[in-house]
Amino acid sequence: MGVTMAFWNEEIETMPREELEKLQLKLLREKVKEMYEASPFFKDRMDAAGISPEDIDSFEKFRKVPFMRKSDLRDYYPDGLFVRPYDDLVRIHVSSGTTGRPTVVGYTKRDMDTWTESLARGMTSFGMSNKDMLQNCHGYGLFTGGLGVHYGAERIGATVLPTGTGNTSRQIQLMQDLPVTALAGTPSYLFHIADVCDQMGISIRDDTNVRLAIAGGEPWSESMREKLQKRTGIRVHNCYGASELYGPMFLECEKQNGLHIWADLCYMEILDENGEPCKDGERGEIVVTMLQKEAFPLIRYKIGDISALDWTPCSCGRTHPRLMRISGRTDDMLVVRGVNVFPSQIESVIGEMSYLSTFYHITLDNENYMDRMVVEVEFNEESLTEDTVSIGRMTNELSRRLKDVLNIKAEVKLVLPNTLPRFEGKGKHVTDNRSYD
Repeated sequence: MGVTMAFWNEEIETMPREELEKLQLKLLREKVKEMYEASPFFKDRMDAAGISPEDIDSFEKFRKVPFMRKSDLRDYYPDGLFVRPYDDLVRIHVSSGTTGRPTVVGYTKRDMDTWTESLARGMTSFGMSNKDMLQNCHGYGLFTGGLGVHYGAERIGATVLPTGTGNTSRQIQLMQDLPVTALAGTPSYLFHIADVCDQMGISIRDDTNVRLAIAGGEPWSESMREKLQKRTGIRVHNCYGASELYGPMFLECEKQNGLHIWADLCYMEILDENGEPCKDGERGEIVVTMLQKEAFPLIRYKIGDISALDWTPCSCGRTHPRLMRISGRTDDMLVVRGVNVFPSQIESVIGEMSYLSTFYHITLDNENYMDRMVVEVEFNEESLTEDTVSIGRMTNELSRRLKDVLNIKAEVKLVLPNTLPRFEGKGKHVTDNRSYD
């Protein structure tokens, strides 16, 4: 495959690193000054660190700016970190967060334009255009995935088929009946579509026009991608983002060798365990500063993912840094079927139920790459019963409440007291048996 000649914004996408870094520093200084003047939260943090916006004259000085963390989003829920009034906002998205408190993100019109610009560049980089029809299998609504991908595809002139999640047989029928050329969804759902196609005797390769896919929202490996591509004939491109960043934000080009992080939109640091910058290609913690975000800016935000950044120009012709595959996390967040799940959320729900003890365990596994989550919880001694009707009622109550809080369904098992493991030190509440190979 030769070097792609398709660019969405060639002048920006091929800008030399030296010029990109000059632009980044300029935008960083502007954003820090803007935040200092508009955000009491940020001003207090800067003052406490003994640094002012005028001090930011280099990347090294910028590293003195305090970090933002996920706990800040919880502590200032729902909109304490917004720096624009609601009159300036055109949309709100909400995602799951720790201890039941979601992350609320506001968007100005310019924020929406920046978000779709990023995706338009990414989609163009792997060969999508106005000649494509994208079947969007992400959920629509408060989740950023569905509408994010939808608007990005429309920006490049592609036709969007907004199927959302579920009703897989109908999804496959539409893939056959309409000239669908691209899919978007979680990796596990794309595998599920392939499974159902096999059951129906349908070949995606021979019976549809689908040639491309965007997959993201949950962990998956390179070997998993290779299996999906070999099985379906679809070239599948990785996606990276989070609601705090806008939503799905960065994509791989046709070379499938890292996600292009647009340096004019995002300043990304990779830091070691001491908070020092890693060398190009070395893995560390991702720290994100969004350079053009208006309503809900992020300055040195610790997103919790571990990866590496490579500034080597891509063979596709683009010069922006590339983010390698995520290799882990620095916190206890789990990603289950594309949804962020924290054990603390489950713990808080269990605490609401008077008939349950505090002892619980979460087991994760997958079959054909479809995640399954089992939550085991002990009865307390006072509520122990052999009445199967009562046990069924309590199980259903916990199951419904967990679904309300987590936005996904968990398989619930209520077990006898003193049957789950005890730990002298920090409790181990999660067993993750999922395989992505």
